[in-house]
Amino acid sequence: MRSSNPVFSRRGFSRDNGHAGFNASPQAGAPAAGANPYAQGTAPNPYATNPYAPAGGVPQAPARSGVMTIDDVVTRTAMTLGTVVVGAALAWALLPVDEANLNKSYGIAIGAAIIAFVLSLVQSFKRKPVPALIISYAAFEGVFLGVISSAVSTYIGPGVVMQAVMGTMCVFAGVLLAYKMRWIRVTRRFYGFVMAAAMGFMLLMVVNLLFAAFGGGDGLGFRSGGLGILFGVIGIILGACFLALDFKQVEDGIAYGAPREESWLAAFGLTMTLVWIYLEMLRLLSILSGDD
Repeated sequence: MRSSNPVFSRRGFSRDNGHAGFNASPQAGAPAAGANPYAQGTAPNPYATNPYAPAGGVPQAPARSGVMTIDDVVTRTAMTLGTVVVGAALAWALLPVDEANLNKSYGIAIGAAIIAFVLSLVQSFKRKPVPALIISYAAFEGVFLGVISSAVSTYIGPGVVMQAVMGTMCVFAGVLLAYKMRWIRVTRRFYGFVMAAAMGFMLLMVVNLLFAAFGGGDGLGFRSGGLGILFGVIGIILGACFLALDFKQVEDGIAYGAPREESWLAAFGLTMTLVWIYLEMLRLLSILSGDD
């Protein structure tokens, strides 16, 4: 299974044809045909040639240095998200969205979003994580989020941004708890449902954008009113599902002794998912505040 996150899909954190690993082909000891590939202890070890891999093909926590641990993932994620926050704070302070500077600030925000998108694509197609690329992506993404958040705070309501931040944190904590308690089980069916829903969601958003660009207004109305609220909720739910998939891929990477540098990719992917959730949360709350 491949994660919905393009970072994890490109560099691994994947389970192809029932085999977990980092773009690894099936190894000896694969489960017999018909066996449940998600049953604990049945997946093959894709790091059989890794000197840090556990013997016997059973996932275990790595015991030696040089392999990815949960502390590595937490540290890199904190660094990446911290860069996003710093970039957003600087953009909020230095790029005002008042009448005199609105066009300039929006122009810089759009430029930063494009650069962040390009950097994310470059990193996604790299064979190895490049920390400089990941941190740069986070910085430019922060600039974009800072201007957008400032605009929402100015023109919609000063409390909306904090509500979106708290909502994003609650979604993250809720999904993490549900995943750790095994209330959410990442199976092939779960993956297929999430991917189908995500593709349909993105297709509708693209169609709506095209109608808005050529027909004016809000296109098909997916970004405002009742439909906007509905699609905002769907977007947040999809983001929560992406988090569950990402947690699963990170868990597999740690269990099979992935190299420590892969923790940068984990941080990168989790940051992208959290940005998605924040933007959807911000849009949903903006619509609800506007209706008030």
